Amino acid sequence: MAALALTSGAYQTSLISYFTHRDLFPALMKPQINSLRELNRLDTPADWMQYVQDVDTPIRAFEPLLLLSLLANYNKFEFRNPYRLRLEDFVNESTVQKIVQGLGANCAKCRDSYVLIQDDVEEGWTLSNTLRYIGLGVLAPSRPSTPVQNAEEAKEKFSALPTTTAAVLLLTYDFTIANKLFSYSLITQPSPPNSKEPPFSAFLSLTSYILHHAYRSVRASLYGLLNLLTLRLLTEDSSLCSKLFLPASALPVRLCRQRQPFLPSTPSSRPPAATILDICLDTINHNLRRRLDIPLYTAALNVVHRLLSHCSSTRTRFPYHWPLLWQTLLSLLRFLTTYATPLLSESNQLTALLPPFLATLALAVKEGVTFLPDAGAGDHDDLLYKLVEHAHYLPRFRGAFEALFTAREKRAMGLLVHVSGYYSQLLEEEKKGAGGKQQQQQLSPAQVVKVIRKGYEGLTISEDELGEEGGWGVWQPWREGDERGLLKRVARVAVEDARKVGRE
Repeated sequence: MAALALTSGAYQTSLISYFTHRDLFPALMKPQINSLRELNRLDTPADWMQYVQDVDTPIRAFEPLLLLSLLANYNKFEFRNPYRLRLEDFVNESTVQKIVQGLGANCAKCRDSYVLIQDDVEEGWTLSNTLRYIGLGVLAPSRPSTPVQNAEEAKEKFSALPTTTAAVLLLTYDFTIANKLFSYSLITQPSPPNSKEPPFSAFLSLTSYILHHAYRSVRASLYGLLNLLTLRLLTEDSSLCSKLFLPASALPVRLCRQRQPFLPSTPSSRPPAATILDICLDTINHNLRRRLDIPLYTAALNVVHRLLSHCSSTRTRFPYHWPLLWQTLLSLLRFLTTYATPLLSESNQLTALLPPFLATLALAVKEGVTFLPDAGAGDHDDLLYKLVEHAHYLPRFRGAFEALFTAREKRAMGLLVHVSGYYSQLLEEEKKGAGGKQQQQQLSPAQVVKVIRKGYEGLTISEDELGEEGGWGVWQPWREGDERGLLKRVARVAVEDARKVGRE
């Protein structure tokens, strides 16, 4: 605790450079080293240090992991931070597993602070619920009362979250970008003893709760953004991304359901990719504000684009509630179109949001048949029909943001306008009789599907609308140097939380 208080309190001073010259990494990892004097020949022993391999329960790894996180981020863009190099070279599998367990336990603890304010667990069908449903609640067994908080109290408490334990998320990101063994262990490690929740389940669950409430504070938004970047790194590694889609990798994850609209009820265990898509959709649906958090939305759309790109490139037919994804993306298009003027005047970050957004829509339209699970399910037909429903927004969207488009976005926009216009014309023709008179005002869903499927044969896409070489699934890998300002802001938030931990 003393080392953590010293590091966080003097983080902006040259005092921390002492620790970069006196490597504490072995002291933090190896149980046989019981004092810093043994390693660094300090004048006073530091027997208080908790080592990762020494902890008797995973949750007690919080302080050494937080200390390592702060040291690994100290001026890492200004010089070759030795702790960052240590993260890259670390291959002790048993210690990595303990680190993953420690991160998972602390993620679960941080998530539970949200649940303590509002328990949002879905109630299954029980005898009590059934009796209440049919009006015989007086016969139902009594149930323990839960504390009821008014809206203002809950709002104030949610605004103070996540707790300082969330600072360990910075180390999760650092390990993910630096160490593939850690990333593999994070995804695949089962539940530790005395726990039913695998570490990755706890990480995804906490991510869901933070992003569900990200609009409440800059601090929550930054931690949510950091976790989205961690997920982006996992999805950009083809071998790791493949594991996210495997049925054998299915995990039970508690997703946040504290505000409407709720995510659909799902099986208890699903491949992690489905959970990650749900988290991204929940992020988009619950943080829409006129002062849009563009970096947060950009990060969520980048994750969605990479998951769909992987499905398309590997021909992975993946079961998911795809209509909700189409609805969410096109609702975002409608929102951006409606509030284009204030968005353009208040932010210069839209150039980062538009590429993954338009590429995701173009990829779904052009390549959706290659990864949607069953053509008979109508998921791709539903996308095309929703595109027709938003046909009048597409020219307005292009007119509002065209000045920010690169050649790639112009081709994507051209594809969306062309396809929506083509099917709009087919549907209008279907409404008219052979004599040119209007036959009916509305088409039935079955008739709409019939027209859309019939239109596949006549749909032609020009070369300009095919995208660059590799199609609409091409993306640029994450580079830390391009976003050093953002990462420094996240590090400052983690340092401030570490100071609070040191004072506790």
